[in-house]
Amino acid sequence: MSDKVKEIFAGGTGGVGGAPPAPAALAAKVRTLAPSMTRSMQRVAEVVAGDPAGCAALTVTGLAELTGTSEATVVRTARLLGYPGYRDLRLALAGLAAQQQSGRAPAVTADIAVDDPIADVVAKLAYDEQQTLADTAAGLDTVQLGVAVSALAAARRVDVYGVGASGLVAQDLTQKLLRIGLIAHAHSDPHLAVTNAVQLRAKDVAIAITHSGSTGDVIEPLRVAFDRGATTIAITGRPNGPVAQYADHILTTSTARESELRPAAMSSRTSQLLVVDCLFIGVAQRTYETAAPALSASYEALAHRHRSGGASR
Repeated sequence: MSDKVKEIFAGGTGGVGGAPPAPAALAAKVRTLAPSMTRSMQRVAEVVAGDPAGCAALTVTGLAELTGTSEATVVRTARLLGYPGYRDLRLALAGLAAQQQSGRAPAVTADIAVDDPIADVVAKLAYDEQQTLADTAAGLDTVQLGVAVSALAAARRVDVYGVGASGLVAQDLTQKLLRIGLIAHAHSDPHLAVTNAVQLRAKDVAIAITHSGSTGDVIEPLRVAFDRGATTIAITGRPNGPVAQYADHILTTSTARESELRPAAMSSRTSQLLVVDCLFIGVAQRTYETAAPALSASYEALAHRHRSGGASR
C-alpha cells in the first residue's frame, strides 16, 4: 500500500467536509452517487451496499481484491460517499449490517416480473415508494433546504422549470405556492421558459426540476435566470450533473433503479414531490401570518364545488 493511500485510509488529509453519513443513509448515498462514479468505483459501492456485513469484515486490500479494483479506488469510493477514510466506511457498514440483522430491513424487493400476482405488485411498489422517500429524506441537505425556503419566502416571483414527469412536479409546486399567496409560474415549454427567465432579477427565484440533471430544456432557462441574478435552485437526482453549474442551491432526490415495467420517472417523481412538500411547508411556516389567511381563502373559494347540490359537474 502506498504512503498516500495509507494516509487517506487513516482518514488523515483531504477528507470530505462535514460529518460522515449515518449508517442508515449509506445505501441512499450509494444509490444517489453511483451513476456519477467510474465503473470501478461503482463496483465497490454496489458491493458494500449489497453486503455490508461481509464488507465490514474486510480490510481495504480484501475489498479491493473482492471487487477487482485497487486500494486507491476503494479509498476514493469511501471518500466520495462522505467518509474520511475506509476505516470510517467499515464502521458505517457494521452499523448498517446490525440494523439489517435486527429485522428492520424488508425482505421484499421492487423487481417486478411480468407474471407477478397483483398482490405482489402492490407490495413491491409500496416498498419501493417507501425506500425512495426514505433515501431522499436521508440524503437531503437540510441546510440547503433551509436556505432555499428563505429565498422562496422572500421572493418577488418564482419560476419553476420541468418537462415530462418533472413538469407535473413543477405544476404541483407552483399550485401550492399560489395558494399561500406567492406569485409562481410553472414552465414546461422551453421557449416560454427562456423568455420568462429573461425577466427575472435579484430577489426572484428560479427552480429547475430534472431527475437526470442534464435536461437541456430545463438547464437553459435556469442558466438565463442565473445570469440575470435570480436565486437558482436545482431539484435533481444527479447533484454532479450539468444543472449544478447554474444552481446556487442543490436539493438531491433519490436515484431509483429503472426496470422495463417501471420507468425511473415514477420513483423520481415520488422523491421530487417529497422535496416539493418540504419546500412548501417550510415557506408556509416562514410566512404563516400571510400564508394561513391565503390558504383559508383558497379553501373557501373552492368549498362550494365539494358540497352536494353545488355547481354542475
